[in-house]
Amino acid sequence: MKKKFKEVPVKDLRGVCPTSAFKFNDTSEVAELKEPILGQDRAVRALQFGFGMNGLTYNIYVAGPDNSDLIYVARTMAEAEAAKKKAPPDWCYVYNFKDPEHPLALRLPKGKAREFKKRIDELLEVLKTEIPDLFVSEDYANRKDEIIREVNKEKVRIMGAFEDRVKRDGFILNISQVGMMIEPAREGRAISGDELRELDDQIKTELRLKSEALQAEMNAVARRMHKLDQEMKKRIQDLDRRVALYRVGHLLDDLQEANQDQPAVLKYLKSVKEDIILNIHDFKQRKAPPQDAFPLSHLEPNFTRYKVNVFIDNSELKGAPVVVETHPTYQNLFGVVERNVQYGALVSDFSMIRPGALHRANGGYLVLHLMDLLKVYQSLEGIKRALRDGVIKIEDLAEYLGLFSTKAIKPEPIPLNIKIILIGPTNLYHAMYNYDDWFSKLFKVRAQLDDRLPRDSGNLRKYISFIGDTCRREGLRHADKSGVAEIIEYAAQVTAHREKLTLKLSHIQNILKEADYYAGLDNRALIGAENVDRAIRETRYRSNLLEERIQELIQEDFILIDTERKVVGQVNGLVVYDLGDYCFGRPTRITANVSVGKDGVAAIDRDAKLSGNIHTKGVLILISYLKRTYAVKRPLSFSAALAFEQSHVSIDGDSASGAELVALLSCLADAPICQSVAMTGAVSQRGEILPIGGVTKKIEGFWEICRARGLTGRHGVIIPQVNVNDLMLSKDLIEDVRQGLFHVYPVTGFNEALEILTGVRVGVQKPDGTYPKNTLNDRISARLDQLADLAKEKKDSNNEEKKKQKKDEETAEV
Repeated sequence: MKKKFKEVPVKDLRGVCPTSAFKFNDTSEVAELKEPILGQDRAVRALQFGFGMNGLTYNIYVAGPDNSDLIYVARTMAEAEAAKKKAPPDWCYVYNFKDPEHPLALRLPKGKAREFKKRIDELLEVLKTEIPDLFVSEDYANRKDEIIREVNKEKVRIMGAFEDRVKRDGFILNISQVGMMIEPAREGRAISGDELRELDDQIKTELRLKSEALQAEMNAVARRMHKLDQEMKKRIQDLDRRVALYRVGHLLDDLQEANQDQPAVLKYLKSVKEDIILNIHDFKQRKAPPQDAFPLSHLEPNFTRYKVNVFIDNSELKGAPVVVETHPTYQNLFGVVERNVQYGALVSDFSMIRPGALHRANGGYLVLHLMDLLKVYQSLEGIKRALRDGVIKIEDLAEYLGLFSTKAIKPEPIPLNIKIILIGPTNLYHAMYNYDDWFSKLFKVRAQLDDRLPRDSGNLRKYISFIGDTCRREGLRHADKSGVAEIIEYAAQVTAHREKLTLKLSHIQNILKEADYYAGLDNRALIGAENVDRAIRETRYRSNLLEERIQELIQEDFILIDTERKVVGQVNGLVVYDLGDYCFGRPTRITANVSVGKDGVAAIDRDAKLSGNIHTKGVLILISYLKRTYAVKRPLSFSAALAFEQSHVSIDGDSASGAELVALLSCLADAPICQSVAMTGAVSQRGEILPIGGVTKKIEGFWEICRARGLTGRHGVIIPQVNVNDLMLSKDLIEDVRQGLFHVYPVTGFNEALEILTGVRVGVQKPDGTYPKNTLNDRISARLDQLADLAKEKKDSNNEEKKKQKKDEETAEV
């Protein structure tokens, strides 16, 4: 009677979610999820700790496998924390009247920057429009004329007195456009040159002395006249200032009153007032349209220096800012000073300073992907420098790199108060922590995301609430009981464990959205199981072209996979292809050959450098098992070769080591292997069958081939017993198992698998070191003895041949 081997019960082939346990009709009746993030207690606690720690060194790294969920978790937690905080202040950049190349940064309370700019703009409008009117008013003209009259009166008095003095000394004073001249006179007229020469020498000497004295006095008068002109100009300037401040003063006073608690703003307003007074003449000009095509001939005063650049406006914020920067170039992070082209030259000023993500997130939270930062190395170094220095500097990237130095404005740095949240894979965090000294000092908190959670009653309720929340938030149809059950089963299938649920929530959300689409095509009010199933099948269909092509090649015998015969030294192993967005399993033929020799076991794929380190380790463990089992009293003396047939790409993993050992022992025992049963499982040195990954995909891959050729009831797969909990097999496969057309055999030891595949009892070693007759181990032991004897005979024959050859050589020499 044929031995019946243990099989996995049908109930254990899939983690079915019964709808009878649900106390709702659809997810619209389900309560909202109370937790901010489903199933991430460890990460949530780490994030809350990082948010609570002050300082620029307790930044956070959110580590996990899925990028979209990383962003979702980081942003959701940051937004929840930001809502509890006050919005940060506004920032403006203004002109630095003392050092124009270094614009000043002004800090203002939330929402005040735009108001401050508006008030300054109003001031400018008054200056540019109303002041010219003031300077043409009658009152101003009268006051200015009074100053001029007073000065001119004094000038007339001084000149009159000097002119009388000149006449008393016999001279006259000639005043022209080129200046004043003193000439000798007689009877009220200037003496001519001829008359002057006819005078005697004594009179000439007297006239010369008097002329020199008058000349000195005339110079003093000229200086006095110039001084009076300067005084008049100054008095007019003072008048202009008083007139201007009379109109503008109340606006400045109001601004100063509104910013009494802002010392930097008060200091700036004082500088504005001083500059207006100093340059009041700029405002006296009326703007006139140009009369020709050359703008340079009509240059007007530049009032840009009085404008306000609202750099950061937080007036609309309800809490602290949360910024997710997906393109962290240096300029996007640290801001930039833009430039305009004017008359062939690049020019810039404080009004062209633009903020970066660090400025927008200052006072709140900035989310960045570490992989994106590593692509722009300057950005990562800039982030570390900003956190070390505690300020945000706006620098030209070329200047920052030291490529060249150009004359450009250098805005005043803004103090940094931020919490940076980096996201990325766990291995990248470890690499940065170990190889970057500053990374470990600046990112002290790691929030590790889990990718699964236990499938217990409490977590099931939370998961269902998450499904309901997703439907409400995304505007989807709600799911009925069957739809929820199908999603729960799919969530377990993604984890490859029927007692777990995936936390790759974006993946579940996508399935819900697609199921909603198909429910709409069917004119359904709710998402049902058939809609979810269709969404899953369509997702697979969009990605499984390669799987179908390989299946076709197998059906056409282009790739050789035997599923019916019994063959010595040949077994069907199982492999998984991972394409990133899709993975699938398929069988692969593993063969072994044994011959006389002492080379041991050679793995052809390893020698051809088509296998990885883990596969190599599996082969070495296989060899160790052979030595432990069959080389206790004698050394192994044989040569063997193992190969994955028709495998032209690199393979890795040890999940096929059990199948490789079966193929090898089949050759030694000359025992055919049933090709209708495939095997997966790693083997230990003690002959235990160890767990492997992708067990569901592997079983389904072999089942697809067998079903296409026709199931006979002999087909099945051997898996490790510990992988039974990982099974989430398709409903069609489970139905074939229920009907006895396909089998899943769980094993704990290698001998169990060997018996299933060969149909021959393995046999346990007796105290005398022998095995029961006709068992596999008895046949293997006998074959090993035979190979050892053949090897010894071959060695002895070779030795005899060498001795004879040596003797013949010696005879020939004699």
